[in-house]
Amino acid sequence: MIKLSAVYVLAGLVFAAFAVLSAGDRNNPKRFGNAAFWGLVALSFLAGDRLGDLGNGLLVVGLALIAGFGLLGRGQPATTSPEERRALAERFGEKLFIPALTLPLVVIFGVLALKPLTFGGQPLLDPKQATLLSLALATLVAVAVGLVLLRQPLISPLQEGRRLMDTVGWAALLPQTLAALGAVFALAGVGQVIGDLVTASIPMDTRLAAVAVYCLGMAGFTMIMGNAFAAFPVLTAGVGLPILIRQFGGDPAVVCAMGMLSGFCGTLMTPLAANFNLVPPALLELPDRYAVIKAQIPTALPLLLANVGLMYVFAF
Repeated sequence: MIKLSAVYVLAGLVFAAFAVLSAGDRNNPKRFGNAAFWGLVALSFLAGDRLGDLGNGLLVVGLALIAGFGLLGRGQPATTSPEERRALAERFGEKLFIPALTLPLVVIFGVLALKPLTFGGQPLLDPKQATLLSLALATLVAVAVGLVLLRQPLISPLQEGRRLMDTVGWAALLPQTLAALGAVFALAGVGQVIGDLVTASIPMDTRLAAVAVYCLGMAGFTMIMGNAFAAFPVLTAGVGLPILIRQFGGDPAVVCAMGMLSGFCGTLMTPLAANFNLVPPALLELPDRYAVIKAQIPTALPLLLANVGLMYVFAF
């Protein structure tokens, strides 16, 4: 049976390739910092379960030190020039969307066709992780389709991937880091503490008040944490589960789904979500580094308020 560990191995090998290619990039004065950083990321995927708590803790400290001391720099991988990319775009036109469209098609095929298959009396794919396994397979197929379609060298996906990772830098790890932080907060009982504080300071005797506190709290805590995945276990454990679901009988699926949507509204409005809100202006060299956030606020606020009303109507 193919398990999620296969995806970790695949991701680890990709980051290991980034590390090796970075070490050989003599045009990057910080190539060894990049190599060390992506090498540690690769190690976490390939052997994180064998390193233990202390080993993984030291690994995270190493990543923080490399990023904190400014040892990361943008590499200059061998890739196509802007003129060559423009020529390829004019040549292939709408065919450029074929690799991207391959992703959902292969995921659907994996979930509907591969998930039910068995081999030797065991499922071919781990039923609990079939979607993620299908997504990993879809990524490989899409890369293969892109290579055949564009007739690029086999190394080009790794070089382009390294270029993107070097551009984003340490911020590429923010979603993973903040999601882990949210899990730590949940295990430490932070959600219960927040729930006690909220119920002690805000009247929660009406369903509308509870819904508003949960939705607005998800957005606010996401803005503080920088990621909705970090806020979700804390607010759901403190407000969503004990009050909305148990006390008022809300539908868990609706409450959790719309809670995450509220958190995403907070993501749109915080600079701490650097990989979403600060990296794009840097890549586009915009004069205002907060331009993306300012453009998103007029959408995020009405959507958040509408989400309060929708949860009140559909969750109970």
